[in-house]
Amino acid sequence: MNKVKINTEIIKLDAFLKWSGIASLGSEAKIYIQEGLIKINGEICLQRGKKLKIGDVIEFENEEFEII
Repeated sequence: MNKVKINTEIIKLDAFLKWSGIASLGSEAKIYIQEGLIKINGEICLQRGKKLKIGDVIEFENEEFEII
């Protein structure tokens, strides 16, 4: 599992995808989310603005990213 440190209490899903390197552009992040390719804590998430917090686990292409 990859650990990703954020500098704030919360981060929006689309911003996290860019911050962690999953997506290089906001438009790319939007497509991943709209196509149901992103899971948060085991559940598919279709909300670009979903607020993530420390401890959340994001899954993309069988890779997991934990926010620390």
